[in-house]
Amino acid sequence: MKKLSVLLVVVMLATLFAACAAPAPQVVEKVITQEVEKVVTQQVEVEKVVTQQVEVEKVVTQEVEKVVTSTPEPVEVACKIDPQEKPTVINMIGWSFPITDFYAAELEKCSKVKNLTVNTQLLSGADAQEQVQLALSAGGDSPYDIVHGANNQVTAWGGPGWLLPLNDLIEKYRDEYNLDDIPQTVWDGVTLDGKIYGVPMVGNTFNVIYRKDVFDKLGIKPPETYDDAIAICKTIGLDNPDWDMPFSIADLSYARGWEVEFFQVLRAFGGDYLDKDNQPIFNNEAGVKALEKMVEVVNACYGKSGLSISLNDQEIALEKGTMPGAKMWASRAANMSDPKRTDLVDVLAYAPAPKTVPGGPRAASAWNDYYMIPAKTTKDPELIFRIIMEAGDEASQKVAASYGMPTRNSAMAFGGPYLPAANQSIAEGIGIYDKNRAVSIAVAKLSEFLPLTGTGDMTPQAALDAAAKAYVEEATAQGFIK
Repeated sequence: MKKLSVLLVVVMLATLFAACAAPAPQVVEKVITQEVEKVVTQQVEVEKVVTQQVEVEKVVTQEVEKVVTSTPEPVEVACKIDPQEKPTVINMIGWSFPITDFYAAELEKCSKVKNLTVNTQLLSGADAQEQVQLALSAGGDSPYDIVHGANNQVTAWGGPGWLLPLNDLIEKYRDEYNLDDIPQTVWDGVTLDGKIYGVPMVGNTFNVIYRKDVFDKLGIKPPETYDDAIAICKTIGLDNPDWDMPFSIADLSYARGWEVEFFQVLRAFGGDYLDKDNQPIFNNEAGVKALEKMVEVVNACYGKSGLSISLNDQEIALEKGTMPGAKMWASRAANMSDPKRTDLVDVLAYAPAPKTVPGGPRAASAWNDYYMIPAKTTKDPELIFRIIMEAGDEASQKVAASYGMPTRNSAMAFGGPYLPAANQSIAEGIGIYDKNRAVSIAVAKLSEFLPLTGTGDMTPQAALDAAAKAYVEEATAQGFIK
């Protein structure tokens, strides 16, 4: 082969020199072309053989490495808690969304500790809160050792004394778990009358999630105001067969969803729930304006059938591409970046929550989710606290940031693409509920009457007046109104 190659090269050079002097005969050109092609083909084949040999060597090397590895690498202990002297079971209850699913798995890692078992039960938000409310209000030993609560539960559960204050444990373990990594404002959210009733695990708010490709094609932008959202729904069309619904502003399939959205829209219009004497003011002009705006959005974007589409349904519709946009909890946005859940990662985009009026605050409240310890747990509170902290330490929250909004400053840089929009919603939003136990009564009564405006059974003014009347009766009975 080598001799043939040299001979061909000589022939080629001679031919080229001849070509410079005079035109070559046709037959010579054909012969030379054929021979050159043969040589190139042979060279390529030789390269393929060499490549195959190298690949074989790699496989052999891997097999040898497996054989000589005598012992596995040591596994890092996931839960740095000492073995227990006797079998101990810790029961946790909460509700499920991406980041809390992650924390549940982190809590359960402590089951690897000798004589320790951690059980987690994740339900829907309404079901979990109802079960905890019933268990804690009964007054006996708590069947749960860790309970998941949010803003409202700080007053609803902490106010009556159902939760264990954690101040001493937080001070004891402040340095070990770097608890100053969690901003003071976040701790303030779970503090009532100087008592800290939970460990902040999740930050949350509302943002807009939308199909950028669809919006670009239609020449529309994510809504900056609620009127923009209404215009988007009219452009896409309420009865458009391509979509389950054109846009949503909240989960209005259940009563509390109406109240959460009303609180945000009311605050964005400058209103509030109660005055300084705990009298209701949510049925004033600002309240009526807020509820009328919500009904206007329902008529343009939901229709009667859209009111049955739950938050889970809305999330799945965005992931599957059957809904073009929604104002949604930021805690759900993490799934939109997961290629295992959606093929639309590259076209789903994020924007802050809309405003009610240009220049006003965004209709987005600032939320946190906490892990709390019932006052009447039968287990060692210090052990429970340490299990919570093992699940929410710096290393865990940096991973958790890919599933939702963390509460530690050190974990913020590890968040998903939705995080800038969510942070803008919080920074320009309406804040949190007042930490007043009477507010919990207002929440319950508004949840009872607000949905009746969506079905057309009550006008906004009538629904708010009915809620105010029911609130006054209950607040007076409980001593909040003198």
